[in-house]
Amino acid sequence: MAERTKILIIDDDKDIADLVKLVLETANFEVEAASCPESAYDKARDYRPDAILLDLRMPKVDGWTIFKQIRDDNTFDAVPIAILTAKSKQVDQMVGLHIMNADAYITKPFGKRELIDKTYELIGKRKKP
Repeated sequence: MAERTKILIIDDDKDIADLVKLVLETANFEVEAASCPESAYDKARDYRPDAILLDLRMPKVDGWTIFKQIRDDNTFDAVPIAILTAKSKQVDQMVGLHIMNADAYITKPFGKRELIDKTYELIGKRKKP
């Protein structure tokens, strides 16, 4: 039996994290959620995901700080990161995709099909270790 693709959701809103987890599990992904931004990086190191969906607006530690921690750790060189956020302005997307070099940008609210499709796209951007 093939191993399922592991997705880590980092979002302080437990309802959103649970919804994303439920939707992605219906598409046969293995999913874990980190709802505490302060420990999200440690969760990523322990879980070893194939891809990460990361919220930007979180208390105490914002998503860009976590993004930078993950990107600065060569353990995650092959792991694509999608920004999962309510920040839907074009300038926000440009910063995320072209300045910070996120692999995808998903805006809330999102539909089930969009989330699944974007996650498969994200997996396709996975770099070989």
